[in-house]
Amino acid sequence: MFIAGLQKNSFIDFPGKISCVLFLTGCNFICPYCHNPELARGEYPQQIPFSEVIDFLSKRQGLLEGVTITGGEPTLERGLAELCQSIKALGYPVKLDTNGSRPDTLGRLLDQNLLDFVAMDIKAPLDAYQPFSRHPHTKARLTESIRWIMDHAPAYEFRTTCVRPFISAEAIKSIARTIEGATHYVLQPFNPRATCLDPEFGQDQDPTILPETMQQLKEFAEPFVLRCTIR
Repeated sequence: MFIAGLQKNSFIDFPGKISCVLFLTGCNFICPYCHNPELARGEYPQQIPFSEVIDFLSKRQGLLEGVTITGGEPTLERGLAELCQSIKALGYPVKLDTNGSRPDTLGRLLDQNLLDFVAMDIKAPLDAYQPFSRHPHTKARLTESIRWIMDHAPAYEFRTTCVRPFISAEAIKSIARTIEGATHYVLQPFNPRATCLDPEFGQDQDPTILPETMQQLKEFAEPFVLRCTIR
């Protein structure tokens, strides 16, 4: 397998740890505001052999504190379990970023104790995923992933990118009810300077949600989760 990108140091991707970030390519969602369009399309901005990544991690033992695997959607990669096993064998905790669309894969990784932290993006209320996924069973799959994470992940967070027209006060309330009791829910503002998967996204209306509105959204979510933060 090949890694599509490698960020050697990150202080923000793995909460509480200095990590490197491995980018896998390909995604089964079509989020118009996605800020990794090359990876979403299945392209390889870099093409780093698996062996080179393991060699890099071996040399960074004692310097790095964890490894974040992101995408694209990492659970589409057939070699994901092998990658996690190799990373864990070097003594690194593994964090996985996922859209939650493949609960079977997520469940196997958790059952095998290959994940130490899971971050799942929730784009919108689960009944309103039509702009992001055309799969007829998306809601059921996302619901199963949420259960897997809340019941089995050693540590986790759910995340929502707050972007118009998909996110509103009612949308946040609906998402927060879906993950009621979750330990951490993160709200992220949309980055208007990012290159989006849909190059025309945001041309008809400003998708940005202002800081004061972000704070209001946080207050709407707080009654349902143990902790809600704006990142």
